[in-house]
Amino acid sequence: MHPESGRHYLTEMIAESLNSGLLENVIDMFRTDPTLLKTVGTLLRDRRYKVKLGVVALIEELIPLGREDADRATEAVRPLLQDKDPTVRGDAAYLLSLIKGSEAIPLLRCLLNDDSKEVSLLVEEIITSLEGPE
Repeated sequence: MHPESGRHYLTEMIAESLNSGLLENVIDMFRTDPTLLKTVGTLLRDRRYKVKLGVVALIEELIPLGREDADRATEAVRPLLQDKDPTVRGDAAYLLSLIKGSEAIPLLRCLLNDDSKEVSLLVEEIITSLEGPE
């Protein structure tokens, strides 16, 4: 089996597990093999609500990630900040804020002038909350 097809199969299996409500199983898989964090970007593009919600819950559960794992997750999510779908861009911004905390601010600033007003407003709120009270 070609490595790409194996990765696709694994990502689809994770998506199906999240869609079926098997979040705890997925969390265990990611704890056992943190390299699975590379699939987060693909999973976030899934149109199924339960999958997207599961990805957010997964990241929330895995926080705090070790530096290497946080970097791995960041690299999987960062390209989604330029996705053509504004929902994916907004979801990616939120996930990056969970993964990196205030370190995500420089990555998120590019979305302050997004074509989608909703994305711009969301990112403005995220940055404000990450910066905290002045």
